[in-house]
Amino acid sequence: MKKRYLTIIQLSLLTMVCVGYAQKEVKSAVPVFKDGEAQIVEAFNDPGTWIRHDLWVETEFDTDGDGKLDRMHVDVTRPPQTETAGLKLPVVYITSPYFAGVASNDKRFFWDVKHELGATPKPHDHPVVQRRGKRPIISNSQINLWVPRGYVVVHSSSPGTGLSQGSPTVGGNNESLAPKAVIDWLNGRADGYTSPYGTEKVVAYWSTGKVGMTGTSYNGTLPIAAATTGVDGLEAIIPVAPNTSYYHYYRSHGLVRSPGGYLGEDIDVLYDFIHSGDESKRDYADKTVRDTEMKNGQDRVTGDYNDFWAGRDYLNEMGPFKAALFMSHGFNDWNVMPEHSYRIFKAAKEKGLPVKIYYHQNGHGGPPPFPMMNKWFTRYLHGIENGVLKEPEAWIVRENDERLKPTPYVAYPNPDAEPVTLYVSGDGTGSGSLSITRNKKAGNNKLVDDHAFSGSDLAKAEASDHRLLYVSETLKEDVHISGIPEITVKLASSKPAANLSVWLVSLPWNEGDGTKITDNIITRGWADPQNYKSLTKSSPLKPGKFYEVKFTLQPDDQLIAKGQQIGLMIFSTDKEFTLWPESGTELTIDMNGTSLVLPVVGGVRQYRKAMNK
Repeated sequence: MKKRYLTIIQLSLLTMVCVGYAQKEVKSAVPVFKDGEAQIVEAFNDPGTWIRHDLWVETEFDTDGDGKLDRMHVDVTRPPQTETAGLKLPVVYITSPYFAGVASNDKRFFWDVKHELGATPKPHDHPVVQRRGKRPIISNSQINLWVPRGYVVVHSSSPGTGLSQGSPTVGGNNESLAPKAVIDWLNGRADGYTSPYGTEKVVAYWSTGKVGMTGTSYNGTLPIAAATTGVDGLEAIIPVAPNTSYYHYYRSHGLVRSPGGYLGEDIDVLYDFIHSGDESKRDYADKTVRDTEMKNGQDRVTGDYNDFWAGRDYLNEMGPFKAALFMSHGFNDWNVMPEHSYRIFKAAKEKGLPVKIYYHQNGHGGPPPFPMMNKWFTRYLHGIENGVLKEPEAWIVRENDERLKPTPYVAYPNPDAEPVTLYVSGDGTGSGSLSITRNKKAGNNKLVDDHAFSGSDLAKAEASDHRLLYVSETLKEDVHISGIPEITVKLASSKPAANLSVWLVSLPWNEGDGTKITDNIITRGWADPQNYKSLTKSSPLKPGKFYEVKFTLQPDDQLIAKGQQIGLMIFSTDKEFTLWPESGTELTIDMNGTSLVLPVVGGVRQYRKAMNK
């Protein structure tokens, strides 16, 4: 068979075609944008070609007591063009204490809620976390969303979890400085290494230095923590249901209060839950953090706000914050309650930062619709002027709509909402009156605490000695509440300490098939009457003496449908959230000194119209 040879001219032409094809491939392998959003690029969309590796980033702290700066375990997932074509891309970064496994939720590891208010609680057991410190892949979260659209996705384990060094602190400074170090590494300002104790360095040559962070719950807290450091390069964050203050998570207006679904949890329980780090370093962390700092600071006896809690409140650290903030939360999240998002959103807005907020009507979690997230990161990480800030600031899912179909509003709270003061009168053990008109001779009502009854049991009851219920007239039109209700209760207690719980409900109570999460509970709040003067100093109540207790309920935006009634329920122990003292404490409510301020869209005029007044 004859051998065939290519002529020089043919070879040159073939080379030109191949080079041209390669150049076309390289040229096409860049992020593509349409309608202000990053699009899926076919060249980025094959997971089999993605480059995945891990490393350790050195921080500026040593929290495991070994005399060496702690290093955080980091993984990277990036398109192949970042290696073959010199492509630089922005980063979507997720950090978490949960990636390497968590402890059991067995109740023996929680605090016993059955004890008297002001008493020293008995100790509880501590679990051991079985570590899952995998490498090089810490997590697969978010990669399928962002890598095909022209981003690098980075994960890291929080201090003292997984293969990250250090100690968990649950809101301590190292949880802010750890993601800062990773962002510094992505910008060439910190060192990364191929191993936890080695000297071979890793450089993020594929990073543009622009970073966005997102995550839900604790993973949504950490983007805020990182942003409070003011680190350069953190351009935008999308926290979902973030815990922005551990005091507000485990306390309420001076009252020891559990997050919904985790009765008896406290900050040391969460510490145990996430402590999945190096087994040889755990004793040091337990002694230093859990058994000293937390034990001395968390104060389950009085529930007062102190320096320990102030150091774990990100609102106190907002000075350096400069990242564009897109906040997301559910109004019926009774785990991380909606106040957590609003307080940081409000502070960022007051600083003049780019802000947007998305609220839905469901429970814990729930990110904004993906196109909205895409536009946010496209604007701030890729620098595409897509008009995202010209869009409405607030997006709220209405009660009967799908979660991914929010209604736009100029702002939250609704600018048309005005305070409407409502007063109580009548026999609240049955069904008293909640009215815009004050009855100056309303007198007193009394309730008897009993933790055997849940809040829903009390709200449904036609009559009960264990709660006071004051109900509006039947609505002739919808009433739109938007903002933060405030309650003032003038009370006397038969004991030096008492729980105080308040629910705002929509009646009649709805149960059975088809019941929606928005049907019954409008919003809630809890307070310690001993903190009537100050959040930082509780004072025992003198039995029989009246005290004025004023506090806020959780933020809300809800339409109370015509045909319903608005009910204000005042009771003592909330079985699902508070401590359970021995039953029998009597609270006497002075109705002349008790009122509710409700933020109503349209104000007094609209409220009167809804009542047909």
